[in-house]
Amino acid sequence: MKGAALVAIAACIGNLLQGWDNATIAGAVIYVKKDLELQTSVEGLVVAMSLIGAAVITTCSGPVSDCIGRRPMLIMSSVFYFVSGLVMIWSPNVYVLCLGRLIDGFGIGLAVTLIPLYISETAPPDIRGMLNTLPQFAGSAGMFLSYCMIFGMSLTASPSWRLMLGILSIPSLVYFVLTVFYLPESPRWLVSKGKMVEAKRVLQRLRGREDVSGEMALLAEGLAIGGETSIEEYIIGPADEVADGQEPTVDKDKIRLYGPEEGLSWVAKPVTGQSSLALVSRQGSMVNQGAPLMDPLVTLFGSVHEKLPETGSARSMLFPNFGSMFSAADPHLRTEQWDEESVQREGEGYASEAGGEDSDDNLHSPLISRQTTSMEKEMARPTSHGSALSMRRRSSLMQGAGEAVEGTGIGGGWQLAWRWSGREGENGKKEGGFKRIYLHQEGVPGSRRGSIVSLPGGDVPVEGEYIQAAALVSQPALFSKELMDQHPVGPAMVHPSQTATKAPIWSALREPGVKHALFVGIGIQLLQQFAGINGVLYYTPQILEDAGVSVLLANLGLSTNSASFLISAFTNLLMLPCIGLGMWLMDISGRRTLLLTTIPVLVLSLVVLVTFELVTVSSIVSAAILTACVIIFICCFVSAYGPIPNILCSEIFPTRIRGLCIAICSMAYWIADIIVTYTLPDLLTSIGLAGIFGIYAVVCVLSWIFVFLKVPETKGMPLEVITEFFSVGARQAAAAKNE
Repeated sequence: MKGAALVAIAACIGNLLQGWDNATIAGAVIYVKKDLELQTSVEGLVVAMSLIGAAVITTCSGPVSDCIGRRPMLIMSSVFYFVSGLVMIWSPNVYVLCLGRLIDGFGIGLAVTLIPLYISETAPPDIRGMLNTLPQFAGSAGMFLSYCMIFGMSLTASPSWRLMLGILSIPSLVYFVLTVFYLPESPRWLVSKGKMVEAKRVLQRLRGREDVSGEMALLAEGLAIGGETSIEEYIIGPADEVADGQEPTVDKDKIRLYGPEEGLSWVAKPVTGQSSLALVSRQGSMVNQGAPLMDPLVTLFGSVHEKLPETGSARSMLFPNFGSMFSAADPHLRTEQWDEESVQREGEGYASEAGGEDSDDNLHSPLISRQTTSMEKEMARPTSHGSALSMRRRSSLMQGAGEAVEGTGIGGGWQLAWRWSGREGENGKKEGGFKRIYLHQEGVPGSRRGSIVSLPGGDVPVEGEYIQAAALVSQPALFSKELMDQHPVGPAMVHPSQTATKAPIWSALREPGVKHALFVGIGIQLLQQFAGINGVLYYTPQILEDAGVSVLLANLGLSTNSASFLISAFTNLLMLPCIGLGMWLMDISGRRTLLLTTIPVLVLSLVVLVTFELVTVSSIVSAAILTACVIIFICCFVSAYGPIPNILCSEIFPTRIRGLCIAICSMAYWIADIIVTYTLPDLLTSIGLAGIFGIYAVVCVLSWIFVFLKVPETKGMPLEVITEFFSVGARQAAAAKNE
């Protein structure tokens, strides 16, 4: 996944600039105050203007990014950074300086809000957590580099604060060039606007392979918001080979499933009582029974991760050769017609290879189409009006000479499929249920001589490969009510461009799954800010000074300011290996596990800090213990609680309103940041450090409880499956309340 990793690294330069600015203003304000003769209140305003700018721009950044795209907003961020640097290096007075800081805040707000979103939408599920920890790493690296720069400039005879602040324009130019000429648009946003050809090209570049049809189909299904989803259980095996001219036959108690790629279809038999996911959805788990306040959503996600195949990869061995619903006779015609521009150019007149007739045979032609609105623009030649969404006739266990079909999984052991239970309706038309299915393996293949074939209800032959799977079954995202009213022949979908909206879908915020996700996202953002990282960082130089570090540096001939900058640089340098460890564990241990493991360490560190603030002991012992506690707190925080809230918020919302929802969560983050920043000096005066750290410890305890009860594990799962789970979990929570 080299392409996705390089794109994420390039995007994270925006976070590096954020960290750079945070450290630069912390150092430069000392010289600004002296040069412009600022009072304390005005000094605070200069520092806070970037926070105000970030909070203001956040209110509109998400909805605008949903309308015009993620990439244009990142370009705007780089422009804001560049302009702010020019304004600050020129600023003749405090008013112009505040204006520059406000513009700088606009760039920061866009970067902090949209870069995690952008990375989540471009990264594969297997490494999404690792790549989305890069913004935290880049921010700390930017702070380290900036403190090193300020330290060097502080050694000169007359340090220039204008130069310190204005240097920001140089790296922002690099960021601008990368956003304009290197970063692609998010493929999920492109699909949401019906730009299928461009989305396919971007995915091919990000994934480093030509065949991305499975993920393209997944992205189209991700356009759904809410909907009724049921959890079912299947035993799945390969379909028999079907010769030309023959009808595929399936026993009455079995159904045929079709995947997004050419070549294969499978047969599934519904069973009951074997899937842990289905069991949890029906009656709750033992964890729920032990913790009645736990969100059903948490146990739903947990049941999936307990059953992940132990293959060393999030990609399952489960459907290595899954079949095709979206297939084309000519592979070169797959997506060349399926984009918004072709709709405008060539109109709606497309037909199937069956000659455009509404016939039962259309169900077996190599197309997906409809009568007057369809997805056939990806699969068929433009000829005439009308056609029907169809399923491929041929099916076999392997394609070619034992070659596996590439790219069939959608990540985390999940597989996307569709089922069509057709029947003869009025006027001889084919009617029936058209469903989209997310399948997840639970167990091992039955060909390994054993497990699945003996399951109750699993009356299947022992020959061939069979797997046990849980299924999230729902109506396809592009199967609209308007389309159903047209009585299409066979299963049908509209083109994504016909569902695209120019404005944010505010009404979607009332959907239960979205409200549930907003509760989790806003809650964890608020708790993270009130957990104390800003206060501890603020106090770190004083801790290290008490430990004698500043005295040692003074003996080396460094001024008080230079020693403070060097100490801050050292603190940020300590963060980098810890964030690196968090990056490595993010997709192995998972987000939830990391939080539940590291937050108790934060609590313990704060309790020790409070204790040694209240108890009088040897100054040397006290300084050593306090220094150790501060370092442990910072390292644990930046490895987990620092990046994970942004990661979670970028994962749990539907594609169409992801920007809007993340903006709401980011707004909560910035408001909490402003509250903490402004109240810290007053709290220091009123209740002292012991009282502040006591409050932080209580908030960390509340954070652990919140994570344990409300925050699910999302590692390795496709974004579209995550949002589907939130929809299911919200309905289960509502049902539990009614009971």
